[in-house]
Parts: sequence; C-alpha cells; structure tokens
Amino acid sequence: MRALTTLVLKHRIVVALTWLLVAVAGAVTAPTTVDRLSFDFALPGQAAYETNEQIIEQFGNGGLNDPLLLVVKGDGAAERAGAVADAARDAVPGTRTVAPGDDGADVLAVSGDEAVAVAYPPVVPGADPYLEAAPALEKIAQGASSDGVEVTLTGFSVLEEGGGGDRSILFEILLGGIGALVVLALVFGSLLAGLPLLVAAFSILGTFLALFGLTYVTDVSAVVEYLIALIGLGVAIDYSLLVVTRWREERAKGLDNDDAVRTAMATAGHSVLFSGVTVAVSLAALVLVPIPFLRSIGLGGLLIPLFSVAISLTLVPALLSAIGPRLNWPRRKPAVTRSRLWARITTGVLRHRWLTVVGSVAVLLALAAPALNLTLGTPQVSGVSSSTPASSALTSAVSAGLPDGVVRPTEVLVEDADAPAVLDRLQRVDGVAAATAPTSDGWTVDGQALLQVWTTADPSSDAGRATLDRVRDVADDTGARVGGTPAEDADFVTAVYGDVVWVVLGVAIVTFLLLARALRSLWLPIKALALNVLSLAAAYGVTVLIWQDGFGSELLFNQSASGVITIWVPIAAFAFLFGLSMDYEVFLLSRMREEYDRLMAPDAEEVIDARTATDRAVVEGIANTGRLVTSAALILFFAFIALSTVPTVEVKVLATALALGIAIDALIVRGLLAPALVGVLGRANWTMPRALRRLLFLPDEPH
Repeated sequence: MRALTTLVLKHRIVVALTWLLVAVAGAVTAPTTVDRLSFDFALPGQAAYETNEQIIEQFGNGGLNDPLLLVVKGDGAAERAGAVADAARDAVPGTRTVAPGDDGADVLAVSGDEAVAVAYPPVVPGADPYLEAAPALEKIAQGASSDGVEVTLTGFSVLEEGGGGDRSILFEILLGGIGALVVLALVFGSLLAGLPLLVAAFSILGTFLALFGLTYVTDVSAVVEYLIALIGLGVAIDYSLLVVTRWREERAKGLDNDDAVRTAMATAGHSVLFSGVTVAVSLAALVLVPIPFLRSIGLGGLLIPLFSVAISLTLVPALLSAIGPRLNWPRRKPAVTRSRLWARITTGVLRHRWLTVVGSVAVLLALAAPALNLTLGTPQVSGVSSSTPASSALTSAVSAGLPDGVVRPTEVLVEDADAPAVLDRLQRVDGVAAATAPTSDGWTVDGQALLQVWTTADPSSDAGRATLDRVRDVADDTGARVGGTPAEDADFVTAVYGDVVWVVLGVAIVTFLLLARALRSLWLPIKALALNVLSLAAAYGVTVLIWQDGFGSELLFNQSASGVITIWVPIAAFAFLFGLSMDYEVFLLSRMREEYDRLMAPDAEEVIDARTATDRAVVEGIANTGRLVTSAALILFFAFIALSTVPTVEVKVLATALALGIAIDALIVRGLLAPALVGVLGRANWTMPRALRRLLFLPDEPH
C-alpha cells in the first residue's frame, strides 16, 4: 500500500486526468449503455421457460407475458365484453382473446353488470411487451365506454410497474445524493464534504463505462442500472470517507500533508482494499447462480466495489495531496475524530458484555422469526394494487368473483387432437376455477392448441401453487406442456435455490480466509460471519413482516402487501448485504487490531495484560470508527431509500431488505453485539493456529 501511495503521489496529475477521462467517457456512453440493458428473465433448461419460449415463437404472444384484461361494467356487460374482444382482434391482428361467451369461460361474467375480456396481443422486446398494442386497446376501451357502460384496460403487467412510467435514474441519484451531502456536511463541516461525492460520481460513471463493455459480452439486466447508481453512490462514499477521515485524524496529530496521506493509506486504505474484495466475493455468489438474469446482476455488481476501491486508493490520495488542506475551509479548529459518545457507549457495553450479547441476540432472533414463513413468488394481485383506474377496475372485478388465476393464467400447450381429453381432465382438477379451449382465431397453430387454466386462488398463494402442482401432474400424464408465469415462477425458485447452500458456503469460506489474513485472527472472522448471518436473518424477517404480512407496507409505501417476497430478492440481498455488512466489520476490527498491537507492542509505554488491552482496543476502535460507521451506514441507508422510490414493486422489496439490513447491522450488530463479543473473547481474538498462518502465508507470531 505504501508503494502504491508513493506512485500515486508522484504522478497525481496523471492519476486525476486518467479518472477524469474515464468519467467523461462513462457520461458520454451512459445513454447507450442504458439502451443496451436487457429485460430478459431467461431460465434455460427449465420446463416452463422452454414451453413459454415455444408459445411465444408459435403464437407471437403469451408465455411469460400475462394477458391484458378489458373490464366491462354496465348493463349487458357479458355481451359487450364479447364485442370488445372482437374489436381487439380486429384492431390488433394476431391478438388471442377469451370472452364470457366462449365455452368454459363463464367465470369471466363475474356479475350481471360486470364482465371481463382477456386479450393476448402480439408482444415486442423490451420493458413493456405490449408497448405497441396497448394504445390501440386503450382506444377500443375508450370508444366502448358509452351509454352507461365503462370499459377499462388493465392487467397484471399494467399494475406491476405501479403507474410510475418511464422515469430516469437521475431522480433516485439526486435523492440519494442529497441525503449523502447532508450527512457529509455534518461530518466534515467543510468543503471536504464534496470530495466523497466527487469520488462517487467518478466511480459511478467509470462503472457505467465498464458496464458498456460488458453488454457486448453478455446480456445485462436493467436492474443493474439502479444498483450501480445507488449502491455505487453509497459504497464509493463509504470507502473515500474512511480514507479522508483517517487523513484528517493524522493531520490533527501534527503530520504534514503527504505523510498523513501515506499513513491513512497504510491503515484505512488497507481496510478499504480488503473490504472491497470481500464485497466482490459476496457478489460472486450471484455469478455462480445458473440464471442469466442473476448472473448479470452479479457481474454488474462486481464492478461497483472494484471501481470504488480503485478510485479510493488512487484518486483520493492524489486529491488529498494536491488540495486536501484547502478543502478544510471554513473549519478552523483541528478535526476531532474520536467520539466521546461512542467511547461511553462502548465502555457501558463492555461493563455489561454478557447482558449485551444475550439481549442483542434475542432482539435479532425476534426480528428474524418472521423469515421462517418466507414465501417466494411474484407479488399477488392485491400486492400491486394502487389508486389508478386500472387498479380499481381489476380490484372491483376480483372482489365481484373473478378468479385470481384469470389475471395470471396457466397456459397448457397440447396436440390439437388431444385437446378435448386434456381439457376435460383439467376442468376436474381441484382448485381450478375454469379451463377453456377458445375457438377464436389464434389459439391453434401448426397442430398445437393452447388451453387456458384459471386457478381459483392467486397463483402466488399456497393454494394457487398447490393447484399448479396438480395441473402439472395432469400434464405429465397426458404429454401436455405447462407454461405461463405461475409455472415459470415455480421453476425459478428451483433453479435459484436448488444448490444455493453450496454457493453460500463457498462465499463464506473465501470470506473467512480473506478476513483471517487481514485481521491475523481465527475467531474474529468466525465471529464476523456469525454476526452477518444474524444480521441478514433479521433483515429478511422484517422484510417478510412488511411486504409479505403487510405490517407497514401501506404506511411506508402507500402500497398493499405483496403477499410474497420476490423470488430473486433474498439471494440478491444476501450478495449485497453480506459484503456491505462485512465492510463495517472490517473497518471496526482493523482499528481494534491496530490499537491492540500498539498496546501490546514490546516498546509500549505501559505494560498491561491481554484482557485489559482487548477492552481498551475495543473502546478506542469504536471511539475512532463509530461515528464513521454510523455516517457511512446513514449514507447507504439514504441510497436505499432512494432506491425504494423506483415504481417497480420487486425493486421496492429489494430496497427494503437492503435498507433494513444496513440499519440493523450498524445499530445493533456493529454498535452493540460486535464490541461485546470481542470483549467476551478476550485474548482469543488475536490468536491464530500456526497451520492457518502458514496456509495464509503469514509469519509466525513472535514469542
């Protein structure tokens, strides 16, 4: 690290200009990068995905695309729904429709004055598969709304985006940036507050430039755009904040500017390096998952810590060396980095260490308890409702008796000749509200027929999933193939979590080895991993409480509970939170290790025993980093709050898990439980078996 710092300080202008060019290139190519992002959720090799692909290829619609619904309210609703379905086929060629008059579709006439027409228009690639067809269908709805009859275009895909429309990521970046600026202004009280924000801007733009290249190698999910912008904002600020804070501390001790930079890099810079590698390792968990969508999030996410570390270890020392002291304006007095408040808190924690351990673990386990009932799936129909006309119309129809399965149907692909026999068996499946083989144009292609199966219960509910299993059993017996979003959801869960234990175990082992080498300890990494498990479980538990069980979703998000947790959220939250939480652990424990080594050095001013040295190291470590960790956590928390404003429900659920994870980790785990456990372990914290030292290429401890 000292050699790198010397090189950077010697060529600081070249370093600054290089990163400036990278940032400019990232800004110029950003619009193209965003346009190249993918909205594909491929599950290669999974039965439902392959069936859905065949349905789209043969029929031009359906499959993974839930239908649009035209809700008709007024006198003669059932007949008018049939007329609306005819108009939809005429206005948008290639559209498949089902109306109450079709055989087996009586459930679409939900009451005397309310009925539904189901429409599958041709789909187009991109975020909105019905982008081209929806305006024509909307026009039909408006034209049919007359003489006391009201027709509304709705459907799951219409409601899923929350009515937010196509909004730029700039809004979320601005929201997160304002929160970060407030925290940084309180921390520094000078122009130094702008330095971490500048670093974050360079890091985000540089990451987007790398992402631009990655899009030519593989498909990258559009979700990555939000993760890079907002998690990149938080991580880059955190890393630069650690370096700048340590530089200020060394300047306050009387070191000249460049010597303070070198010391900051040798200490804080070392922590930043290991923290960034740890985050990257945790994100590698997503790269190992055999789902292209999640793999692209892992690859894109890997770029975030790598760029943040690279800039924090090069651009930050270059800028501090060149203009650091001038950025202290208008602060006049030397900066005080040691927090007396955190010193008092930590002293109290150590005074009652066992009580703190037991109490903190009890609280975390209580918060984690709801996670035992975690259910994975696509949000239920009630979970994407809002105050829009489309939502009100669908809610009214479902309340009047429309089966939830009509909103997210199961499609069964079968040989045309076998369709009557398969249909008869499907209609008798327990939990199926109706099954139909529509006879209008578009339902039979190349000897293959599509059957519609509508479950009584929501496909994401326990009853809906049980019904799907029974439908798939019938399909297996008859040689039919099952598609639709409910079936693909079930296969998604299997594909993502079938071997997830090995992925998590691999990440844990690599993280343990990294931390063991960084901290020169056996028990500190084990403790860190155990605390991360508790922290993650608590974050999962509260997320389940809010989004699955509905405690607070209306209050916090003005949205009904989703009834489930989006399938990919737990694994994505693990990948990000595992690494980000470990950041704070490395910050704290590195400083504690530094203090312990100083107190136990042969030339130390005072001779004390290992237990006393441990307690003092804990107090000084927290006193010197507690304010930093709190500020860093606040910045990330604000970034995730900004992420939660994205209209898509599944992104809101992810943002909730990340924000809660950071808050729980910073307040309970790192603020209370971690120092208490270090105090309990005493001298054991600082020991490492000789075999492990040799494995990690560390020298033997001096006797």
